[in-house]
Amino acid sequence: MTPKAWGLLLALSLLWGGSFFFVGVAVKVLPPLTIVALRVGLAATALWGFCLLRGIGVPRSPAIWRAFLVMGLINNAIPFSLIVWGQVQIASGLASILNATTPLFTVVLAGLFLADERMSLRKFAGVVVGFTGTVVMIGPALLTGREATALAQAAVLAAALSYAFATVFGRRFKTLGVHPVMTATGQVTLSSLMLVPLALVLERPFTLPMPPPEVWLSILRLALLSTALAYILYFRILSLAGATNLALVTFLIPVSAILLGAVILSERLAPQHFAGMGLIALGLVIIDGRLPRRLLHALHQRSFWPTPPEKG
Repeated sequence: MTPKAWGLLLALSLLWGGSFFFVGVAVKVLPPLTIVALRVGLAATALWGFCLLRGIGVPRSPAIWRAFLVMGLINNAIPFSLIVWGQVQIASGLASILNATTPLFTVVLAGLFLADERMSLRKFAGVVVGFTGTVVMIGPALLTGREATALAQAAVLAAALSYAFATVFGRRFKTLGVHPVMTATGQVTLSSLMLVPLALVLERPFTLPMPPPEVWLSILRLALLSTALAYILYFRILSLAGATNLALVTFLIPVSAILLGAVILSERLAPQHFAGMGLIALGLVIIDGRLPRRLLHALHQRSFWPTPPEKG
């Protein structure tokens, strides 16, 4: 990880962490599907402009566009909608913590469907610890009869599961020869074609009062910064540092989302939410494996390889 890669990673965490904050502002005024339709529609427009400026070719194969359709559904339309719907009931910081379970679901699905990603004992232990964190967060809402809050949290978890399916499905784009930014452009374009008609028919946003300027600013930032620019940074980091280092962004997103929600939206999280975040982070550390290996190596060096005595 070069300083440039770290800088881009921190920028990406702010953009994706900010998406929960921007939704938290918009959801007070606009209905969920309308927010998501505006997000993907504006992001698709910006990404097409980027592709034209960079001369990125448009794929002609129907198979590629069918893959874009599936990715648009499971990586944009479904998770974006579930997260926004969940944020009607829960704080943006809590939504970001629950969304951090995506790698846990990915490990389970990859172990089931990918021959080169089989489940190991270490990964299984990390998944158990991480999902224990989600139980710690959701359990109190169920025990105290706050079903609406528990259902909203479950919706964000379902979004994380959808993202995990998208991660496993998206592996095929490596063999299809599609430019990574075109992959992002294709999926948000097709998710726009799905969501815009649904929002117009089901929520009739044209009948609502004109939102205030701060809501429009949040929508623009959500679409242009947290979606279009974030995808461009995502694939840039992937080429610079690889997928394993890119996964570190999962640890950073809740931090920026919680800080923005607390400072600007005056959101407060309960102690069990921070406890759950700690367990999810610990589970991800165990799955990643690098830090435990370094700690074991350091202990091994100290225990078994003492510094030889100086010769007199």
